[in-house]
This record gives sequence, C-alpha cells and structure tokens, in this order.
Amino acid sequence: MRGVLQRVSRASVSVDDEIVGDLDIPEGGAGLVVLVGVTHDDTPDHAARLADKIWRLRIFDGGDGPERAAADVDAPILVISQFTLYANTAKGRRPSWNAAAPGPVAEPLVDAVVEALRTAGATVATGQFGAHMTVDLVNDGPVTLVLDV
Repeated sequence: MRGVLQRVSRASVSVDDEIVGDLDIPEGGAGLVVLVGVTHDDTPDHAARLADKIWRLRIFDGGDGPERAAADVDAPILVISQFTLYANTAKGRRPSWNAAAPGPVAEPLVDAVVEALRTAGATVATGQFGAHMTVDLVNDGPVTLVLDV
C-alpha cells in the first residue's frame, strides 16, 4: 500500500463540479491530503499501518518544541484513492496499471485506511472511489512524502 502525503493549508476534492470532500482548516493551521494506492497483495493490516503512519508522522511545526504529528494538532485529513500511484513507466510512453489492485480489492482497503484514521480520532474527508476527481489544494511548506507499507 502506498500513500502520497501532502501537508496543506487548504484542500478539497470535487466530482462533476460538486465538492465531495473539504478540509476545515483554521486560519494559520494545516491539514493533510493523502493519495492512497493499493496493490494486489495489500491487506487490512497494511491499511492499519498506513493509517497509523499518517496519523503519527511528525511533520507539523512544534513551535519552540519538537515537531508534532497530525494526532497532536488534530489536523484534518483528506483521503483520496489513486490507483495511478502504482503505474509502471519503465518501458515506452504508456504507463502500465498491472500493479494496481482492481476496484473490488482496492476500495475496501482505502475504506479501511479511512476507518482506522477515524477510529484513532482523526477528522477525515474523502473523495469518491473510482470517480474522475478534481483536487484543489495548497501545499504547505511544501511538504510531500511518499509512504510505503
């Protein structure tokens, strides 16, 4: 399972020009956008580990103290499924999607990441699985990390 995590000062996701997921970030605050990709051998354990990593990764300014995690600052999180994270571009000019799990396998695991984050105490917004989505965000930092579990 793979996540591309971005610290953001604002973010939303739309389907057919209608916002389906939006982060409520206070002025001067930050949240996270996480694009989640699933491959064939991923399991619910991978989903739980990815959610824990997202929630506890210390990438927020701690002021005078150490860096803080989303869990420490109650940062909202926008989770968006993204099968293209498993594109193979090694040959030619056309990506192969063979490493991406099919929808019936991937969707429950993306949902498991969302549920694990919510169980941990996160406020989570989501995109719409399988839809053509438009993501609007302002990357804060910029901070962008690739997480593989």
